[in-house]
Amino acid sequence: MKKRIIFNALMGLLILFLGYVLYRQIQEPIAFQQTYKDREKAVIDQLIKIRKAQEAYRGVTGKFADTFEALADTLKNGRFMRIQVYGDVDDVNQKAVRYDTTYMPAMDSIKALGIELGDIALVPYGEGAKFEIKADTVTYQSALVDVVQVGTTWETFMGEFKDAKFKKYNERYDPKKMIKFGDLGKPILTGSWE
Repeated sequence: MKKRIIFNALMGLLILFLGYVLYRQIQEPIAFQQTYKDREKAVIDQLIKIRKAQEAYRGVTGKFADTFEALADTLKNGRFMRIQVYGDVDDVNQKAVRYDTTYMPAMDSIKALGIELGDIALVPYGEGAKFEIKADTVTYQSALVDVVQVGTTWETFMGEFKDAKFKKYNERYDPKKMIKFGDLGKPILTGSWE
């Protein structure tokens, strides 16, 4: 009788252990997919804000920022030049064409876009990690053009799922791969997610 109670207790513990293992087998891919989706969206949203800020920076300076400090400083203190034309410049009979140049603070446009410059460099879920930013000029189709690339690797923000073993739940997942916009070899601002 005593052996039977011990056997039943051991079987009960084995069943609980196997139940836990089964639960983990089911729960892990669901948790990975949810984390992947949520964090990818947050990082893409931040990269889109940085891309808009880079475009504004280029509107002020004519080139791209190579550091987040330069980007933030110029957008806080810089100004956009706006030229308003009065009259028709294409009309040869038009006697007087007048140009009116005004300057608008870049910060007004940044606020309107909802971009917070204080934490623009930080990778969401990255525990303080910053995006990599590079800007340069290259010769593309016989012209010297400005290029920019901003991004980070997946492992920077995937937390407990930064290991390559989780590729089994998503064939596109590679923790060493960059999620980025721009390219240092050609003048594009498209994102790797587009």
